[in-house]
Amino acid sequence: MIISASRRTDIPAFYSEWIIRRIRAGSCRVSNPFNPSQVREVSLRREDVDAFVFWSKNPAPMLPALDGIADLGYPFYFQLTLNPFPKDLEPGLPDLAERIETFRDLSSRIGPHRVVWRYDPIIISNITDHDFHARCFESLCLDLAGSTKRVMVSIVDFYKKTERGLHRVPGLDVKVEENDAGHPAMQALLGRLAASAKASGIEILSCAEESDLSPLGIRPGRCIDPEILRTMGIAIADDRKDPGQRKACLCVKSVDIGMTDTCAHGCVYCYSTRDHDLAAERRSRHDPEAAMLAER
Repeated sequence: MIISASRRTDIPAFYSEWIIRRIRAGSCRVSNPFNPSQVREVSLRREDVDAFVFWSKNPAPMLPALDGIADLGYPFYFQLTLNPFPKDLEPGLPDLAERIETFRDLSSRIGPHRVVWRYDPIIISNITDHDFHARCFESLCLDLAGSTKRVMVSIVDFYKKTERGLHRVPGLDVKVEENDAGHPAMQALLGRLAASAKASGIEILSCAEESDLSPLGIRPGRCIDPEILRTMGIAIADDRKDPGQRKACLCVKSVDIGMTDTCAHGCVYCYSTRDHDLAAERRSRHDPEAAMLAER
């Protein structure tokens, strides 16, 4: 069993003490995001866990605990999102320079093959146009060269909660038609991103994109990826796509132990957080000794 921690919230940034306690306890409790009254017990015992995949935008709070997790015998790798967006879009994150240093620090501790860079989502707007992304991505490639082996890229999906969040940003004009993989300007941008990644020795892959970007040098990727696990000496018997994920997602099956509406970063485009006030309130009530990440 692969444990995803978590697509639904940033456990390393906000709940690192909780996850360490739950690993030592050998289990946690997780509610169904579509039916909160359904709660299941998830084993975190070493014999039941093939690996952890940690998702984060700021794993700094968790860095001191990584040696302890490794000492307990748990394999793990990180999906680490690093975007260059202005504070209006990502108000709760540390400055970009600090996050770059955290990325490098994490890579030096566990190895570049175990830190996957996420440049996600690409949002085309009046303040984050195609040239903005091309310049920033090239700069980040240079900053992260040698600290990661691959980057996952994805174009924004306009879920209702994403649209609501973006519409609340004063002066932001999202170019909806240009946020399509088939748009000529987007095709040109993706080609530039692929060239920048290649120049820095970073493999570029797409995350849950329905369009075939391989002619641009971007092959389809998996975030929960048996290929990465095999490089860590972990054999996954069933590497079929997880049927519980959206159609374009190629990830193998995992069990997510996070909870929606608990991330305090406040990113306005967030796919998982519908109510940032509720997320802050749940964060304030969080008990690191509890079996469940937060009470609903």
